[in-house]
Amino acid sequence: MSELTPFSRLGLSEPLILALDRLGFEQPTPVQAACIPALLGGRDVLGEAQTGTGKTGAFGLPLIAMIDAGDRSVQALVLTPTRELANQVASALAGFAARLPGIDILPVYGGQPMGAQLRQLRTGPQIVVGTPGRVVDHMKRGTLVLDALKLVVLDEADEMLRMGFIEDIEWILEQTPSERQTALFSATMPAPIRRIAHRHLRAPEEIRIGAGNEAGADIDQSYCLVDERHKLEALARLLEVESELDAAIVFARTKAATQEIADALAARGHKVSALNGDMEQKDRERVVAELRDGRLDVVVATDVAARGMDVPRITHVFNFDAPGDAEAYVHRIGRTGRAGRKGRAILFLEPRRRRILHEIERLTRKPVRAHAVPDLHAVSESRQARFAARIDALLASGDSDRHDELVDVLLARCKTSERDLASALVALVTEMTPLLPPGDTTADPLTRAAAAVDDRRAPRGRDPKERRSRKEAGQATARPPRTGGDDMVRYYMPVGRQHGVGAREIVGALTHEGGLSGADIGRIGLMDHFSHVDLPATLNESTMRRLGRIHVAQRKLELTLETPEIAGEVPGTAGPRVRVASAQADAPRRADRPDRSSGKPARPKTGRAGNTKAPQDRKRRPFAGPSAGRGRGPAQGKDFTARNAGTLAIRRKPV
Repeated sequence: MSELTPFSRLGLSEPLILALDRLGFEQPTPVQAACIPALLGGRDVLGEAQTGTGKTGAFGLPLIAMIDAGDRSVQALVLTPTRELANQVASALAGFAARLPGIDILPVYGGQPMGAQLRQLRTGPQIVVGTPGRVVDHMKRGTLVLDALKLVVLDEADEMLRMGFIEDIEWILEQTPSERQTALFSATMPAPIRRIAHRHLRAPEEIRIGAGNEAGADIDQSYCLVDERHKLEALARLLEVESELDAAIVFARTKAATQEIADALAARGHKVSALNGDMEQKDRERVVAELRDGRLDVVVATDVAARGMDVPRITHVFNFDAPGDAEAYVHRIGRTGRAGRKGRAILFLEPRRRRILHEIERLTRKPVRAHAVPDLHAVSESRQARFAARIDALLASGDSDRHDELVDVLLARCKTSERDLASALVALVTEMTPLLPPGDTTADPLTRAAAAVDDRRAPRGRDPKERRSRKEAGQATARPPRTGGDDMVRYYMPVGRQHGVGAREIVGALTHEGGLSGADIGRIGLMDHFSHVDLPATLNESTMRRLGRIHVAQRKLELTLETPEIAGEVPGTAGPRVRVASAQADAPRRADRPDRSSGKPARPKTGRAGNTKAPQDRKRRPFAGPSAGRGRGPAQGKDFTARNAGTLAIRRKPV
């Protein structure tokens, strides 16, 4: 390992050196050693470095050094993607400026009272750290004036791109003085970020720390192939079995899912809380503080809510829902393995999402190894080991000796041997958390699901010979749901071109409000009065009901497997298409059943064109999701707690 340059040789002032010494900084990180001299020398900087490599110090120290404490104008602006990161950066800058009196730092972001921010801006802070949306609001109000700006920093630019802030960033940069310095930091460099750098940075010093995911060098990455319905059981087992697990963050796709998962884990005895955008800022800060000091061990969060979280205790990152792309994955796992600490990242991957593995490995330049979900025996062994460790600690402390008299009383009263008494006490103590696996371990749902992976990838349509034999028998067969590819099902919605709806609006609604990723959305077909979209067949009923409540153009999507009966709008038909795609779609209707007296199939009723008649009431059927009729899996809906013989569940004792 090469020797790093001490801070004293980077051109920093003595007050900054003293502040760093008080904060415990001894050696600069590689990104700090490269960026600080460039920024102090007046150069623009384009830095590619991962979360946790010391970027805040890399731009924060030279930023503090160039502030004139006697000038009450805004001299530096730092843009961050989230309020959490804005607070974190502002706090770090305040620490750097501790020995430089007169320097004021103000974080501004949505969710804070506007009146309080206006009062603080009138006091004349020299440094503003904020999210793009709120900064634009203040600039347009005239309450944030940047005429004296010396430096603007774009922190985690790729995340701001993903969150849709690029237009705001472009507008902000266009309003700033042309002679100002610019520093842009990003974990990845997609084309839009490079275009911004080319347009707004002047001959920047390009600094790239490490190839690919340097921050993830100390992170052990693996993935588990697990079906949607078994994810919670898999997570619960890993939380019990993983060695050296201190604290963990679990990433879910939607706000609702964070609360559902947290509730289910709490019911199993974990110290857990959700963290999402629906929570008040003070509650989110409280959750992070409790995770930091050990009152919480697990936090279930969305991508946005977890931005800026830096908790040294986090040893594990669980991707409960696969991220939308490889860049999001890199940001997620950056919550662990920071500053030389070891970390562990586990990705739950449905079979249809295997493709993202190649994208992740290409970006991180590290393999992501396969990891089997622990079986019931592994969970049992882990529980037994923890139980034995507790007993060893109790025996070593000597606190157990004071119960000797009670043990003698129990032996006399129960008239049993010491061994039988010990067995009974163990069974009593572990009643809510059994140490032994169930007798029939073949009932393990995850084992069965793993064996069925290849079966699920088989074609879903009927065998042509079967269809031909049914036709020859004179039976009217129900039309199965149309599919848009392997493991995809076609859903219809009563919104179309006549309502001002296009494919972009449908995709936006399904991703932003429905929590789906772009990879989950297949082919979209637009008609005048209705549309259809191909979605994964593995989505459970509660997810589909949530998607159906989304509004587009002031109309509910009302996703259904039923084709709307609008003449001439279904390609290849001259009139309305008849639907039968519910859970009973494969069962012949009453009129189609064989005549038991003659043994011959009854003739189907026909309309004018000889087609099977549509239902008389013409009412839309209630939604029947792809899993309808098959029973609710252990992790569908809000009831995540597994209750079958194949689960080692933890239940709270009744109060």
